[in-house]
Amino acid sequence: MLPDNPKLVSLAAMVEVRSQLRARGGVLVMTNGCFDLLHSGHLYFLQQARKLGDRLLVAVNSDSSVRALKGPGRPVQSESERAFALAALECVDHLVIFTGPNLAGEITAIRPDIYTKAGDYSLDRLHAGERAALEAGGAKIRFLPFLEGFSTTSLIQKIIRAGGVD
Repeated sequence: MLPDNPKLVSLAAMVEVRSQLRARGGVLVMTNGCFDLLHSGHLYFLQQARKLGDRLLVAVNSDSSVRALKGPGRPVQSESERAFALAALECVDHLVIFTGPNLAGEITAIRPDIYTKAGDYSLDRLHAGERAALEAGGAKIRFLPFLEGFSTTSLIQKIIRAGGVD
């Protein structure tokens, strides 16, 4: 069993953190993803995202959400394991696990100042409900450089080609 993860908070707790940050004039950056196996592309992106504001919130797809997106063999790691790994990163300040097919509700509740995704995304690829929630809340949408050649799927395939693990 993993130890407590102080960076992992409920949506209600994150709304309160957000309120306090806003009262101090702080800038909240938000991103989301599965983060099934952390790799260099994730690390680079999260470090760059953190530079955009005072705090970085990462919304992590729940296990059921990852299965719906990636198929029955995923996630490789549980949501608590993925959140624990992300919490170890200095650039990540807060984590929320979301269970729905998208995070429009979380965006509406939290109202980040900046929402960011890697450069393999575009406005057209954002979920319409998420984009509407971001625009309604006044968030700036930023796409950061994407490091080619890094993906969880390709990492899993590389492990399989190497003969798996013991």
